[in-house]
Amino acid sequence: MNMTGAQIIVKSLLLEGVERIFGYAGATICPLADALRAAPQLGYTLVRNEQNAGHMASGYARVSGKTGVCIVTSGPGATNLLTGIATAYMDSIPMVAITGQVPSHLLGRDIFQEVDITGAATPFTKHTYLVKDAAQLPRVLKEAFYIASSGRPGPVLIDVPIDVQEHMVPDPVFPDAAQIRGYNPSVKGNDKQISHVAEAIRRAERPVICAGGGVFLAHAELDFETFAARARAPVVTTMMGLSLLPTDHPLNMGMIGAHGNVCANKALAKSDLLIMIGTRAADRAILSPGEIQRRMPSIHIDVDPAEIGKNIQTEIPLVGDVGAILTQLLRQDLATNCGPWLTALQERRRQELDRAYPVRAGSVSPGRLMRLLGQRLSDKAAVCVDVGQNQIWACKHLWLRGGRLLTSGGLGTMGYALPAAVGVKTAQPDRQTVVICGDGSFQMSMNELAAVRAAGMDLKIVLIQNGVLGLVRQIQDTPPYHGPFGVALDGSPDFSVIAQAYGIPSIVVSEEDQMEPALDRFLGKKGSCLLIARVDPAATTND
Repeated sequence: MNMTGAQIIVKSLLLEGVERIFGYAGATICPLADALRAAPQLGYTLVRNEQNAGHMASGYARVSGKTGVCIVTSGPGATNLLTGIATAYMDSIPMVAITGQVPSHLLGRDIFQEVDITGAATPFTKHTYLVKDAAQLPRVLKEAFYIASSGRPGPVLIDVPIDVQEHMVPDPVFPDAAQIRGYNPSVKGNDKQISHVAEAIRRAERPVICAGGGVFLAHAELDFETFAARARAPVVTTMMGLSLLPTDHPLNMGMIGAHGNVCANKALAKSDLLIMIGTRAADRAILSPGEIQRRMPSIHIDVDPAEIGKNIQTEIPLVGDVGAILTQLLRQDLATNCGPWLTALQERRRQELDRAYPVRAGSVSPGRLMRLLGQRLSDKAAVCVDVGQNQIWACKHLWLRGGRLLTSGGLGTMGYALPAAVGVKTAQPDRQTVVICGDGSFQMSMNELAAVRAAGMDLKIVLIQNGVLGLVRQIQDTPPYHGPFGVALDGSPDFSVIAQAYGIPSIVVSEEDQMEPALDRFLGKKGSCLLIARVDPAATTND
C-alpha cells in the first residue's frame, strides 16, 4: 500500500498508542494536518500559542504515563515551541515534538519561515531528527518514542520538510521495535551496590530520604511509600517530588530548599545519611552541596548516570530505574534504629503544620489560602502550579491529601500551569484539577481559556492577585538591590471580565473571613470557575 510521508506519521502515531495531539497548524505542516482529518481517533487540541502545546503535552504525559505529542509549523511556530520543549527537558518529561519545515531542496536559503529548529533545540532535547527521506519516517517515529520514554525521559524533536510529508512511499515498513546502537539505558541496579545501600540504611541513626520527580517518572509511588515505611525513615522532597506522600503523612517532613519547609531543612542539616532517590539535587533544593558532603555520607539512586555526582559527590551510587531498584531494595532488611530522631522531627513538623498566618486588612493570607484549599480537595486531585511567589506558597503550604502536584521545577517557566492543566483534563476529564497562578503568570497564558471553553472543561483556577511580579519584587527588596523596579503590573485587565468573556464565572475574595465560604462556592461550582484572591503586594514567601 502506498502512503505519503504525512500518512506514515499518522499511522506511526497510532501504532504508538497516541490518543491526543496538541498543536497549531501552519503552511508547512498542512500535509500532516490533512492526514489527521482521516484519523478521528487521534484527538486534536488547538492551542492559542505554540509554547503552550509543549506545556499541554507535558501535563498530559505527567498524569497519563504516556508520551506527550505536539505538532507545530516551521519558523515562528517552531521557535515558539522551544520554551515548551526546554521546560519538558529540564523536568524529564517524555515528549515527541513534530515540526513542519520548508521544502528540503530550499533548506539553508533563509526562505520564508525557515529556521534551523533541530540546531536550536539540540541543547535541550534528548535527540533531534531532520527527515529528508519519507521512507525513513517509520523508523524515526519508532526511535523517537523509545528515546523519549526510556531511561531518563525527555523530549525528542522531529523536523519534517513539507515535500517529505507529501512524498509517496511504496509499501512502507513499520518496525516492531527500535534498535539504536549505543543506547541501552540501565534498568536493574547492581546487586552488590543494593547490598551496600541496605547495609548503610541499617547502620544509620538519623537517615533522611530525599525524593524527587524521578519517582513519578518511574511510576514507583507505591513502592516508594512502602520503602519509606519499611525503613521508618523521615522523607523530604524536592519541589518535583511534592505529593509523593500526603502532607500529614507521619514520615513527610516537607520540601527542602531555599524556599522549603523549616522542618525539612532541619532534617537535612542534622542527618547522618542522605538517601537521594530520583533527584539531581540541584541548587534550588540543596544550597550548599559541599556542606552536605562534609557532614554526611550519601546514597544516590537515579536512572541517569550523568546526574550522579554532578551536584553532590556520593559514597554509594546506584544507577538504574527507580522502580526496579526499589523492588530490589524491598527484598532487603531495611530496619533502622532511628525512632528518637523520627519522633523529634514529627513534633517539629506538627508545630509547622499548626502554625498561624499573618493577617492583613483588605487581603488574604496566601499561606492560609493554600492550606484551606488543599484541605478541601479530593485525594486524587491534580494541582497545576505556576512560577513565582504563588509556586512557593503552594509548595510550602498547600495541604495535599494525595493526588498530584505539577509545576515547572527545572526551568521555572511562567505561564505553565494553565496549559498543563488543560493537558491533565484532556488525559483525565473526570479528575478534579486546580490551577494556582499569580496575576503575572496568568497573563502569559490566559488565552488558553479558549481551549478550556472549547472543550467544556471543569477547571478551577486560583488567581493570586497582588499587582506585582511578587518574587522579583521580594528579591529586589533585599541587599544588594535598592528596591523594586519594573515589577508593577500596571495596566492589568479586570480578570473577572476576562473570565466572563470566555463564559467562565469568577469569585473575588479580599478578607480572611470571606475565604472559607468563597472556597466552598468556588469548588462547588459546576464547570470552570476563577477565584481571584487579593493578596498584599508586601507579602513574602516567608510569611
